[in-house]
Amino acid sequence: IYSEYKANRDAPPEDLVPQFPLVRDATRAFDIPALEAEGYEADDLIAAYAKKATEMGKKVVIVSSDKDLMQLVNENVRMLDPMKNQWIGVDEVIEKFGVPPEKVTDVQALAGDSTDNIPGVPGIGIKTAAQLIEEYGDLQTLLERAEEIKQPKRREKLIEHAEDARISEKLVTLDCNAPIPMPIEDMKTHDPDKPELMAFLQKHAFNSIIKRLGGDTVAVPQKAATEISDDATPADIEIEFPPIEKNKYVLINDEKKLQEWIDRANKNGTVCIDTETTSLTPAKADLVGISMTSELGEAAYIPLGHVSEQADLLGESNGDEIAQLDMKKALSMLKPLLEDPSVMKVAHNMKYDWQIFAKHGIEIYPCDDTMLISYVLDGSSHKHGMDSLSEQYFGHTPIPYKDVAGTGKSQVTFDRVPIDKALDYAAEDAEITLRLYHTLKPRLVAERMVSVYEILERPLIEVIARMELTGVKVDPAILKSMSADFGKRIADLENEIHEIAGSPFNIGSPKQLGEVLFDEMGLPGGKKGKTGAYGTGAEVLEALIDHGHDLPARVLDWRQLAKLKSTYSDALMEQINPDTGRVHTSYSQAGVSTGRLASSDPNLQNIPIRTEEGRKIRRAFVADKGMLLLSADYSQIELRLLAHVAGIDALKEAFHDGQDIHAMTAAQVFGVPTDAMDPMVRRKAKAINFGIIYGISAFGLARQLGIGNSEAGEYIDAYFEKYPGIRDYMDRTKEQAREKGFVETLFGRKCHIRSINEKNPNVRGLAERAAINAPIQGGAADIIKRAMIRLPDALADAKLKARMLLQVHDELIFEVPKKELDATAELVSGVMSGAARLDVPLVVDTGFGDNWDEAH
Repeated sequence: IYSEYKANRDAPPEDLVPQFPLVRDATRAFDIPALEAEGYEADDLIAAYAKKATEMGKKVVIVSSDKDLMQLVNENVRMLDPMKNQWIGVDEVIEKFGVPPEKVTDVQALAGDSTDNIPGVPGIGIKTAAQLIEEYGDLQTLLERAEEIKQPKRREKLIEHAEDARISEKLVTLDCNAPIPMPIEDMKTHDPDKPELMAFLQKHAFNSIIKRLGGDTVAVPQKAATEISDDATPADIEIEFPPIEKNKYVLINDEKKLQEWIDRANKNGTVCIDTETTSLTPAKADLVGISMTSELGEAAYIPLGHVSEQADLLGESNGDEIAQLDMKKALSMLKPLLEDPSVMKVAHNMKYDWQIFAKHGIEIYPCDDTMLISYVLDGSSHKHGMDSLSEQYFGHTPIPYKDVAGTGKSQVTFDRVPIDKALDYAAEDAEITLRLYHTLKPRLVAERMVSVYEILERPLIEVIARMELTGVKVDPAILKSMSADFGKRIADLENEIHEIAGSPFNIGSPKQLGEVLFDEMGLPGGKKGKTGAYGTGAEVLEALIDHGHDLPARVLDWRQLAKLKSTYSDALMEQINPDTGRVHTSYSQAGVSTGRLASSDPNLQNIPIRTEEGRKIRRAFVADKGMLLLSADYSQIELRLLAHVAGIDALKEAFHDGQDIHAMTAAQVFGVPTDAMDPMVRRKAKAINFGIIYGISAFGLARQLGIGNSEAGEYIDAYFEKYPGIRDYMDRTKEQAREKGFVETLFGRKCHIRSINEKNPNVRGLAERAAINAPIQGGAADIIKRAMIRLPDALADAKLKARMLLQVHDELIFEVPKKELDATAELVSGVMSGAARLDVPLVVDTGFGDNWDEAH
């Protein structure tokens, strides 16, 4: 049809070509159809099978993101994008092409395709093509009536390139009548022919699979995990790691040596990297050096920003006697390697290294993170720091940071660490990371955790890294005014407290407070702990408040204001980066057992929002000039997940109908009509709804509602009677936790539950409540992560300039140009509500304002 079709494609890589027949051999060895037809492309065979299957009354799923296959989509044929884990139906095709699937070829014929060298009509893109097809109905009608086009240039192009468009239509149209190499009826799953499979596995030394099938293995040279089958685990194959020897660590301080190491990394296809800097905060950190390795038993360190003692005394940045590479030159040499899509870059806590390189104009891709792999595999069952994992897996304690940089007042930043010490410390980190990679990565397949890592965690590295580097603007004037106000109110409260107590004392001292409350004032309920001091926690003070005592109430107010002042209004001023005027919080992906992100330095997830004082803190978080803050918050996502996983039809129906879920629960449990309902009754139902998610006890509900234990117990019993599926879910979940030691979210994340089999009933009860809540809270965390991963590309595709700044539980905060607010809010809401397919709709509430409090 067209001799130039795909003529601009590069030849396949030399090392890929020999693997084509091996792929066929492997597929057939497992007795899985490997279908080919001379003269036809794979897409044609897919089209033919899709047509044949639908004629037989079957539903079809095409696993691909290829836009050329979207012409096949209809009510019986859907696509599944395996990289984004997104379904593609008729609506998604219309969103992409502006026309339904049956007219996709008309649009493609006009727009052409540079990838396949399909000519199309010059100057006409997808959007214009869709408008033309919508106006004229189809390609042929458009070409026949081209002279009617009002725009002169467009009219001329359509007339001049009409034949190109017709040829393009033939090129993009798939052949639904292509020959079918194997009848669909023959494609039933079955076990492979074992002797034939064993012969193939023996030939290629897939020892772990042979062992699983009960066969005899053959010797495999023990070099690296990259040479062992992907599903191997340490239990299957013992990798003989060479000993950790510092004398094999190399200092790279000339360009020739650096190029040699870069070439080796390119050849091996995997390189472990680690950056050494002057700060743990990426936004403030200066790069000092880089360690790297691509082979076990070896590693190198590239010093870039070390300062000599002489230069330090002279106040210079570098001493002439320090032999180290020029930073710009070294980074320019490393950039192609670090951005090469064919080389995997590995680090422990890759987010940090990604940010350091991004500050120097290098965007690492693709990347793996051994800390996240460990977290996905083992959750909260152990720590995931490199030192801890090294001791656990290799029995080796890495060089402590204090051994090279000192401690306390004598501690120096890494740029002042002597290079010989820096070499051993930094190179060892890179090499241990490579050992961890070969130890942990194969377990993802064997333990069926690939999708959690690849879909939920790995893609999030870059998203969070960009969020942290962007930061959020904070108004220091507001904070300063707030601190002054808090300080005055704290002083006034101190005077009131001392006056009520009858004498001054240290309010911040639990010991002194206890003595004042229970010894001097003689208030009831005082209990001493092991230290001999009275307990003065919030629960104790609240119980005293319930009995009408004034001083404990003033103390709680004092504590709240003191915490807000020290933790936020004072601390935030110190954490504003002077270069950016913004606060750059740090998010940990591997800190919470349920998969939730944890914020620190500063922690922006614990700012109280139910009090006026807490909301004032949020007012200090402001939008940049010409921008607004947009808040997008999942509505009752945990209750919606509970309705889905527990299969509660009444709750599902209520969510579909948009009912007030708390009023409905009140009507179900208390038998009260929803119209003219007493707000107190609805509040009780709300407490039960959310309390059930956390496995609340009658005692806990009683304290929350200020009622008796027996009354609270009756409420909970009535709730389970109306929604028996919830009790079944809770019992199932606790049993799974007892049997396996973990529970799972909808997306396969394992949430490890320690102490679930403890004999102590209090400890066991706490673990059981955690088991009940983990799939719900973890599922909500997974859903917002899926949304976060999809949003940057969605915003970029829509050419919207919004930036994602913060994630706080079920809420995302964006900084948005004012003129793009409506479009951004609509897109964000759409992506977030489509992040998971549940039996109930996901609803997203949006708000906006000049500051965070206004937006929420």
